[in-house]
Amino acid sequence: MAGNKRPNFLVIVADDLGFSDIGCFGGEIRTPNIDKLAKNGGLRFTDFHAAAACSPTRAMLMTGTDHHIAGLGNLIEWTNISGQNGPKGGHFDTAPQRGQPGYEGYLNDKVVALPEMLKDAGYLTLMSGKWHLGLTPERSPHARGFERSFAHLPACSNHYAYEPQLEHPDKIPDFMTMSFIALHSEDGKYVKKLPDGWYSSDGYGDKMLSYLKDRHEKKDERPFFAYFPFTAPHWPLQAPQELIKHYRGVYDDGPEALRQRRLQRLKDLGMIAPDVEPHPVVADEVKPWNDLTDEERTRSCRAMECFAGMVESIDINVGKVVNYLEQTGELENTFVCFMSDNGAEGAAYEAYPIVQMNMMSHLQKYYDNSLQNLGNGNSFIWYGPRWAQAATAPSRLYKAYTTEGGVRVPFVAKWPETLPAPKERAGVTKEGITDQFATVMDLVPTILSMAGVNHPAPTYKGREVVHMRGANMMPFISGASPRIHKEDFIQGWETAGRAALRHSNFKLVFIPKPKGPERWQLYDLSADPGEVHDLSDLPQHKERFDAMLKMWEQYVLETGIVPLAPELGRFLEATEAQMTEDVWIEYPYYLEGARDKPEEFFRQPPKVEPFRAPQPATQ
Repeated sequence: MAGNKRPNFLVIVADDLGFSDIGCFGGEIRTPNIDKLAKNGGLRFTDFHAAAACSPTRAMLMTGTDHHIAGLGNLIEWTNISGQNGPKGGHFDTAPQRGQPGYEGYLNDKVVALPEMLKDAGYLTLMSGKWHLGLTPERSPHARGFERSFAHLPACSNHYAYEPQLEHPDKIPDFMTMSFIALHSEDGKYVKKLPDGWYSSDGYGDKMLSYLKDRHEKKDERPFFAYFPFTAPHWPLQAPQELIKHYRGVYDDGPEALRQRRLQRLKDLGMIAPDVEPHPVVADEVKPWNDLTDEERTRSCRAMECFAGMVESIDINVGKVVNYLEQTGELENTFVCFMSDNGAEGAAYEAYPIVQMNMMSHLQKYYDNSLQNLGNGNSFIWYGPRWAQAATAPSRLYKAYTTEGGVRVPFVAKWPETLPAPKERAGVTKEGITDQFATVMDLVPTILSMAGVNHPAPTYKGREVVHMRGANMMPFISGASPRIHKEDFIQGWETAGRAALRHSNFKLVFIPKPKGPERWQLYDLSADPGEVHDLSDLPQHKERFDAMLKMWEQYVLETGIVPLAPELGRFLEATEAQMTEDVWIEYPYYLEGARDKPEEFFRQPPKVEPFRAPQPATQ
């Protein structure tokens, strides 16, 4: 790192944001603060990848290695109850993964977390926002290196912390148990009551600002690492009405019209090729736009307006923090990046049995989903696959799928001013756009490099830990290397039985029915970024196809994936011990009385004899 002063770091993550939702990636939503990061010396990545779902991405972001190694091989919510994965189009039983190494549902002891390393190296480590990497105090951000943390612990919740008061003998529907309670901890201790007037994005912005102000007022000279992950725009779609109203009428011509506008804007920005062939919209579980009634269209548009309001609120709170850093003279020495944790969320929950059983009647009784109330705390809606694919276009599908629509995400990075301007080098356009392949795992080695900190593998504080799998971006950023990853790189993905492997510009994809053919497909992303034309049956690609299947097998061995389909590897039926559902989460905070006496509800999920020992690779 040039200069004597070590840089600060601000890492910002949105939850379920689509590729083209923000302004600097072609969106119409008001995001001037994020756009400013791109404009003022920032770099926009068009080939940046996360995992297909939230906690796996966060595990990689915190460790620099694969999420199957780090303890989040799958979302613990999906491992715990197979039906929770149903609305994502998954029909595989997740029982074989239960109790297996790498599927603990929290950051395990095989990895060392970025804040642990930076704190040891003299950094002030701060967090405000979504954790989703453990529910108990010993799995909290405080326990994994954050000196100050205000953390949303579960996958999602009501953004206004609204909880309906149930009438006897009503109970929360199974699908909602882990999606409405705003469970938080601060510095490892559970928060009993959130502040009055709570709204998630504002709350996280205010808390991060308070931590930074406290540092400034105490004249703390330590550099800081600030992790700022939002729970928005994850459903339920809720935002302040004054922001929602900014988008009244903007989406009245429907999701396909929005999709076409976004595609054209991406072309105008030079982020996709002018002749790109977008993947067709896949949304058989919902009615076509033209078949909706006027009322149904109006409600659908209002849901998209609520989503847009949520994104604008994120931007406002990003502005709060970044503007404060600028006012205090810290911004010029701060690495700032913004990204999404996966593709846009396209599930049509109303179409799936686990939701139809009793959740819809529960929403009718305890929530107000009238048109005029949508977006408020006592409403509960999502926007479905057509709006999601307007944001992921030209890519195929959306969150939870290992197609590009599920794993390719927007990434904007502003580098400390002591570094050479990334725009002034090969591989970057004059507008600050690069098509270099990169992944969320690359952030840890990049940040450690800038901070002058070495990763401690193979041991950390007396325990064995794995090496990072990500690549250091700094040689590319500084101009010392033409690439981030070597030209023939290999990268794998797997989430709940959906899989992919990329080797340079070629990509294998396995998508189960009904969203895919439930067999391996092959695509050339350099010519077909939409994953439209399957090459797997063409004789001229047989050698490549077979070779990449062997690469997949090696990826499974290296990372300890427990396959859920025979096509994905050594498939074993679940043992009898694994068949029991809803006993695999350490803290079932959603049970009656659990938040009053947490310790009485803590449990140790059973460990099942592993059928394969993970073999993490050193990179």
